[in-house]
Amino acid sequence: MKPLLEKSTLILLLLFSNFLLANTDKNITVKGKVIDAETKQPLEYATISFFSYSENKIVDGIITDTEGLFEIKIAQGIYDINIEYISYKTIKLTNKNINGNLDLGIIELELNFESLEAVEIVAERTTVEIKLDKKIYNIGKDLTTAGGTVNDALNNVPSVTVDIDGAISLRGNESVRILINGKPSALAGFGDSNILSQLPAEAIERVEVITSPSARYDAEGTAGILNIILRQKETLGFNGSLNLTVGNPDNAGINANINYRTEKFNLFSNIGFRYYDAPRNSFDDTRYFESIENNVTLAPEFERIIEDEQVERLNRNYNGNFGIEYFLSKKTSITGNLFYRYGEDADLSLNNSERYNNDNIVERTLRREKQEEEGDSYQLAFNYITKFNTNGHELTADLQFENGSEDQFTNFDEDYIITNQTDPEPFQREEVFATEDQKDYLVQIDYVLPLGENSRFEAGYRGNYQNEITDYSLEQENITTGTFFVNDTISNVFDYDQNINAFYTQYGTKFGDFSFLLGLRLENTQLKGTIDSRLTDAELEEAFGFPIDTDFNNNFLGLFPTLNLIYNLAGSEEDSEESITFGFNRRVNRPRGYYLNPFPSRSSRTNVFQGNPNLNPAFASAFDIGYLKRWEKLTLTTSIYYQYETDSFERIQENTGQQTTDGIDIIRSIPVNLSTNKRTGAELGVLYNPEKWLRLNTSFNVFQFVTEGEFNGVDYAANNTSWFARFSGKVTLPNKIDWQTNANYTGAIENAQSRDKDIFSLDLAFSKEFFNDNATISLNARDLFNSRKRRSTTNTDSFSSYNESQRRQRQINLSFLYRFNQQKQERNRRENNDGGSDDEFEG
Repeated sequence: MKPLLEKSTLILLLLFSNFLLANTDKNITVKGKVIDAETKQPLEYATISFFSYSENKIVDGIITDTEGLFEIKIAQGIYDINIEYISYKTIKLTNKNINGNLDLGIIELELNFESLEAVEIVAERTTVEIKLDKKIYNIGKDLTTAGGTVNDALNNVPSVTVDIDGAISLRGNESVRILINGKPSALAGFGDSNILSQLPAEAIERVEVITSPSARYDAEGTAGILNIILRQKETLGFNGSLNLTVGNPDNAGINANINYRTEKFNLFSNIGFRYYDAPRNSFDDTRYFESIENNVTLAPEFERIIEDEQVERLNRNYNGNFGIEYFLSKKTSITGNLFYRYGEDADLSLNNSERYNNDNIVERTLRREKQEEEGDSYQLAFNYITKFNTNGHELTADLQFENGSEDQFTNFDEDYIITNQTDPEPFQREEVFATEDQKDYLVQIDYVLPLGENSRFEAGYRGNYQNEITDYSLEQENITTGTFFVNDTISNVFDYDQNINAFYTQYGTKFGDFSFLLGLRLENTQLKGTIDSRLTDAELEEAFGFPIDTDFNNNFLGLFPTLNLIYNLAGSEEDSEESITFGFNRRVNRPRGYYLNPFPSRSSRTNVFQGNPNLNPAFASAFDIGYLKRWEKLTLTTSIYYQYETDSFERIQENTGQQTTDGIDIIRSIPVNLSTNKRTGAELGVLYNPEKWLRLNTSFNVFQFVTEGEFNGVDYAANNTSWFARFSGKVTLPNKIDWQTNANYTGAIENAQSRDKDIFSLDLAFSKEFFNDNATISLNARDLFNSRKRRSTTNTDSFSSYNESQRRQRQINLSFLYRFNQQKQERNRRENNDGGSDDEFEG
């Protein structure tokens, strides 16, 4: 990979040198002034571009200054000169033979009223687009996410839910693949979605919900794919925006988009800082049962334990995204991009624990947990694209390198508040040191060849090579001496590699009102890991209850066919859209490194999470039938789906048979492969715009899943039906005030051991435009009634428990957004038109 990166850098340097050399013969001056034809006011940032007949491309360009003036040096030659400005009619001066200095004088541009009217119509249209294999949601107008995070924005996308722990689900299934700009990225964190809860929502342009991915996409994620498209390219000239946010609980942030684009290159950036306090709380009530060993009935040390935890979480996060797109010609460009993130977290947890026997309290302790974490990650990406013609014949290549690290220090300390013991032995203090380093390399090539007017062929390769090293050390206090020693049975180093090589091909065609896209993807997955521990294999098996392979190397070769069909029922009617879609695909769910590491986490002395290195990937086949009907003011989308998954993952809880030093049973949560998971569901979405001032959006999803399988002799079969729904209404009031309300409801859900109760939450937001629509102030309240809490019960043979937790409390934010050199009409047009390619075969 390193030679490839070096070659890419060399290519960029050579191109830059050629660009400089190409400008040495520019000795002719062209100047002029651009004004509004009606008001006679100068137009700043109007664009003047020069198309060379000899080179058959645009060779240079410039923008006007605050007085509408421009002056540029060019080489002698014959040119077409374009003078353009947003929402104005373009003036073209054709076949100009420039062989000496030229003054174009005053150029008057007239407003293009047709384009303004068209923009107004588009701005009021629905923000959902339907493609063969995906739905595209533009979320730039969601007031309730102003000052929020990417996770907040995702939680307002139909079919998507983000639970109180930040876990993202698609149609109720957490096995969803998160992509950034179409590729895996450091922005998605270390295999989870934690980083997405730190990035500002303002960084998102649109979200693609891909429930039936084509063969072009990675086969990872049995539920499908969420592709998050970040803001990048803007209009010609210098423009941008600045967003300031304050909130309660403490939330302060600043985010800026700054862009400069000419006909030759595009510079783009997004930088931000956020400081926030995200207090959380939880309550656990666990009852322990008698156990039988060797025909002897054993009573638990404590019959009931109640834990009440309050956590203060202070976070500081910095992020920056910088890039340049250079147009080698009208058909070829190279893009370089650097993303960097740095974060610091400081958590303080106070856990009050009460222990009962015979309904009488016998002991109370206070446990303090102080955790400090810092981490950073960066991503370097290069993209090359050449379009051989205007019919879609193109070649793209991507190189991407990511590096990330996290360092975590946790201190545990516990004291007795009440006890019936005489001179009790004090608790051991514990300190955990954990580091995680990750490197990721990606190489991707895609080729598209049109075949005739309505067909095309695609082929490509993707190589993704990831290494993750987790170094975990637990130090415990020697109560006699007060010194700390390393616990050799827990401390370990886990070195994990996931290497994926994939080839794909697909063919799409359209005849009449019928289109289809047929593809096949071949993927080889290597899951390789070594566990460095001072325990022998026999000791590991005894400690964890199942055989442990400390040096595993597993390869899985799979074929993943895809088929997407669409039939246009509306025919050639331009003012109507009605279609039926069908999708089939085979997917895989690969276990993350966190799920494979067998050494338990120590976030609690009594409840631990433990990975399972014996996990195999899960494979699923999915079918989807959808219907879309769009009227002038109403859009209806609906679908039914079915998925059959083998070796599906399930997190189960069981008593380890071990106890803490004060006699409390230790319960572990562990992922295992169960035999099958069958999921059937249906969803309905309605977008209604009865008036320009009123927009209504609602969606409903109901699903049933049936799980079969057992682990350690326990049957974990389950059959459950659940549903979730959301409603959003936006009203435009007088004086340019917008009012938006979002309501979310998640029904109760069960698995083999636990049942989660239903959750309802309500978000409310207001915004107003200022300064000739260049500024917006927004006030929103997320979870207005502070009701977004998880309430669950768990039942096993050895214990039962009730848990209530709230990861984020009600949040109130005030945001101020200022846009410079961006016209609102153009922004609305871009938000709706850039949602996806016009090519319905796009993958």
